Amino acid sequence: MIEELISNKSDNWQNMLIISALILVTAIVVYLVSIVLIKKFSKREDNPLKKTTHKKFRTPLLVFLLSIALSIVFSAWDGEYEFITYLLHFLKVVIIFAATWLIISTIKLGKELLLRPHNIDEKDNLRARKVTTQFRIIERILITIIIIISLSIALMTFESIRQIGVSLFASAGVAGIILGFSAQKLLANVLAGIQIALAQPIRLDDVVIVEGEWGWIDEINLTYVIVRIWDKRRLVVPTTYFIEKPFQNWTRESADILGTVFIYTDYTVPFDKLRAELTRILEADSNWDGKVNVLQVTNATEKTVEVRALMSAIDSPTAWDLRVSVREKLISFLQEHYPESLPRTRLVIEKEQDKVQETDK
Repeated sequence: MIEELISNKSDNWQNMLIISALILVTAIVVYLVSIVLIKKFSKREDNPLKKTTHKKFRTPLLVFLLSIALSIVFSAWDGEYEFITYLLHFLKVVIIFAATWLIISTIKLGKELLLRPHNIDEKDNLRARKVTTQFRIIERILITIIIIISLSIALMTFESIRQIGVSLFASAGVAGIILGFSAQKLLANVLAGIQIALAQPIRLDDVVIVEGEWGWIDEINLTYVIVRIWDKRRLVVPTTYFIEKPFQNWTRESADILGTVFIYTDYTVPFDKLRAELTRILEADSNWDGKVNVLQVTNATEKTVEVRALMSAIDSPTAWDLRVSVREKLISFLQEHYPESLPRTRLVIEKEQDKVQETDK
């Protein structure tokens, strides 16, 4: 029935307007029903994203449905007006990008739902950091691929671009070689990003030492990684760095970590008293997890003795606070109770009489 009315559009404009209105109303009804269903799903008790689910799909779904409806409406007048042809082509591109928008929104929602049970703000967050790192990198890879495909499809709708592509096909070999050389580093970084997602030499919120800087992995992208330095600076490192060069990862297997404090003293220092003081300091500090408490003499030179205090904490930021506190209190203890045990330089001056006696002998 609709096809017959469309075929006789020149004789029955009233029917065409009715059909166009019905198509637009149908698109709006489908949109409203879809939003109601999404909101109903959002209100389920097992959905942790109750307030944001429908907002992710509201705009792209409306653009997608209205573009399809308008394309159907204007296709009835295609051929009568020149601008209708350009308008239909524009709507076709809009449909492609709206569909891309919907797919990306679905991917983002799926990632949020899957990552909701994994909280990287917890102290023992190793499992959460593993899962979050994988899903975020996979999300970026999928979104990049989808955007490239949608752009390719949109460009293929232009006849002139397709003809240019055919004319350049003969020189594609040379162009491919040039492009390969120019994009070599970019492709290497992308592949390194994929390898990081699979092998996970680093994860989000890992504590690392890169280029002599101590910080946390703040962001992992396909081509670069952001390291948040302890003093709030940001170090931007290409992903290939973590594949090709050595670096320190302090939280590779677990979040807990050992902290060290080195103190240099005189040979007269009482080690038992210093060891007892370390135990007292650790027991009074809430940052200590109660696992490791060791004081050892690790080196001795002609001037000083190197004493190492070893302690444990649940994560690296806590270990840092524990170390600076222990270092300060051990030094204060030596200053107050054993000042003679602080590093000193000894100078022996021989008397002239002793030298004469030694010469006579």
